Amino acid sequence: MRIVGIAGSNIGSKTRTAMNYTLKVTREKYPDADITLLDLADYHMVFSDGRNYWEYEGDTKYVTETIMAADALIIGTPTFQASIPAALKNIFDLLPINAFRDKVVSIFVTAGTAKHYLMVEQQLKPILSYMKAHIVPGYVFIEEKDFHRKEIVNDDILFRIERLVEDTVLQVNAVASMQQAKDAAYDF
Repeated sequence: MRIVGIAGSNIGSKTRTAMNYTLKVTREKYPDADITLLDLADYHMVFSDGRNYWEYEGDTKYVTETIMAADALIIGTPTFQASIPAALKNIFDLLPINAFRDKVVSIFVTAGTAKHYLMVEQQLKPILSYMKAHIVPGYVFIEEKDFHRKEIVNDDILFRIERLVEDTVLQVNAVASMQQAKDAAYDF
């Protein structure tokens, strides 16, 4: 199972802090999984210009091909101006419409205030649905007050991240099982 964690911004530390904890939990619970972190702050991404994702070069090609090869994506994103960051939107623009078909996608969001919780429901989930993702229904919303000195200090958030990881892997297994059943229906 290939799991890719996407820290969906090129600035800030809270999303990366939460992603580091999420992938640590994932590695501990599922040591056989192939886990990759894509922190968009670490890559020089070009803006989408309409080409196929494999036609790009450098970091852009690496990031998009890593996403396309994944079985599951854990997307962590901050909320900027009540929306997703441009760096994350650019990732979606670089990929084809069916990029997330047969992929499981789970989400956590960092935000300064609880007022931004609807961003996931009104913006991020529709994009993922349009791109054919199997979206893990529950997501983790992490506020400014849940962090202290680049650590998550709210035990409920830590528990919910652990649950998100478990739900992600369970859904990957369910999607694989459904695909096997579909494939078995054909005798060729």
